[in-house]
Amino acid sequence: MCGIAGWIDYARDMKSERSTIGAMTRTLFTRGPDASGLWLDADAALGHQRLSIIDPEHGSQPMQADEQDPASPVVVFNGEIYNFRELREELVLCGHRFQTRCDTEVLLHAYLEWGPQSAQRLNGIFAYAIWDPGPAGSCSPGTRWV
Repeated sequence: MCGIAGWIDYARDMKSERSTIGAMTRTLFTRGPDASGLWLDADAALGHQRLSIIDPEHGSQPMQADEQDPASPVVVFNGEIYNFRELREELVLCGHRFQTRCDTEVLLHAYLEWGPQSAQRLNGIFAYAIWDPGPAGSCSPGTRWV
């Protein structure tokens, strides 16, 4: 299983806490020795240690819905979604396009389609965190943490 870490703080710029979130994430190395990743924003920081099982080449985390849009949701995920293939098929019918074959991306697109209620559609063993900064100019701290 992978390891996930996160930190939210509205009083400091989390972008300046890279070394701290990196240290937090490294403590999880034994849970995911295959890869490590960090994502930092002004109010939140996420870390991930990956044990690569599904789509080892393309399932890097933290995974952001749109890397060109800093206001798009980002996820860290640990576990397995057993019904991710079925959910993926349903999401494709809704117009979603996928870049990977991993269940993490399906989780992220499910959130984009159904919001926090997407968790009710998941069958598996997992823990995850989604940071959704919402549209630019939204009320702060109106951010959703799922």
